[in-house]
Amino acid sequence: MLKVYLSVPLWQRVLAGLVLGGLFGVLAPATAQLVGKPIGDAYGALIRMIVTPLLFVSIVVSVGALRHSAGAARLGLRTLGWYVITAALAAIVGIGFALVLEPGHSVTGLALSEVKPKLIPGFVEVLVGLIPANPVKAFADGNVLQILVLALIVGAVLAGMGEAGDRLRGVFEDANKLIMRVVRIVLQVTPIGTFGLIAAVVGKFGLDVLAPLGDFIIAMYLACAFHIIVVYGGLIKLHGLPLRSYFRGIWPVFQHGFVTSSSYATLPETQRTMTDRLGVPSDYASFAAPLGATMKMDACGAIYPAIAAIFFAQYTGVQLDVAGYLAIFLAATLGTLATAGVPGPAVVSLTLTLNAVGLPMEYIGYIIAVDRVVDMMRTGTNVVGQATVPVLVAAEEKILDRQAFAETRQPVAAVATAAS
Repeated sequence: MLKVYLSVPLWQRVLAGLVLGGLFGVLAPATAQLVGKPIGDAYGALIRMIVTPLLFVSIVVSVGALRHSAGAARLGLRTLGWYVITAALAAIVGIGFALVLEPGHSVTGLALSEVKPKLIPGFVEVLVGLIPANPVKAFADGNVLQILVLALIVGAVLAGMGEAGDRLRGVFEDANKLIMRVVRIVLQVTPIGTFGLIAAVVGKFGLDVLAPLGDFIIAMYLACAFHIIVVYGGLIKLHGLPLRSYFRGIWPVFQHGFVTSSSYATLPETQRTMTDRLGVPSDYASFAAPLGATMKMDACGAIYPAIAAIFFAQYTGVQLDVAGYLAIFLAATLGTLATAGVPGPAVVSLTLTLNAVGLPMEYIGYIIAVDRVVDMMRTGTNVVGQATVPVLVAAEEKILDRQAFAETRQPVAAVATAAS
């Protein structure tokens, strides 16, 4: 039975879980929530269990490996540069779809739910918060930014120790191999987790909740799909890479992000896809994947706040001028970087954007009821961007394995071996 299950490609099993979970949620909403939620929660806990050690060990190993590369700093700068460029393009996409589709003009009688205000930390507070005063607490709390900083420090120190640190570096490399083997096994329960998560979401959000905000949801989904297909796809094409291979390779990452609504929960799949299917060198991927999960949020930080802000303006009859749209563009673009590591980045980015155009933060209450449904597409788009930028950088630096990219290798056999 297990061999038959493992013989089916993982993406097909996940897709089956997605469809079956959706049908279960539609046909038996109450039961779907009762059964699906604990399954989804257990799967989420399983993923979170491996994310923290994976993040720490992989970065320590990657920083140690990058010491041999004279272009390590250039790789980092190029990566950040593409983060800003794609964020700006995402903000333009969000503004464009909101203006063309006008989702706020067709809505009436929305209920204003109560929203707890999000505290936006100041620049100095963010910098101080990066320092892991208590490393054990950082791991216990899952403070990704502090773990990232600690890993960078440990990796840099190991790199500077030269031959004296070879034995300890070997320990981290072996630990990384162990964790990646665990990751491959854990990923095999993704179809079951997908079933539970989707069943619970569909069972909870019926048509009564979704229908009044249908135009807003459609605008978000279309804008995100456009960003993935046209913007990311266009950049891949401009770098001379085959689109078919790209979309086949990136699909598992999108699927995982869509289902889990978490960049960190998708991190193992993102890193695996970058190296096994998209041809990104493992040393660079081990560094770029967790960095992207922390900082690269095109949908949460740019598309969503742009569409939502214009939606609120249209719904309440506020006329935005050129300066207003420029403020939305700047706030949405910079918000993707300004909210790095902050809990609830979508709401924080939207708060920044609303402040920029003078709209009340309370307006978020109009759309909070469908946030979980929208967040699925937001996260799916985010993780695609997190895997795409390293491909662009690797192609520009001529370190991309173009043959592996073109073949979009499916590591099913390796996974099956690890699980057996």
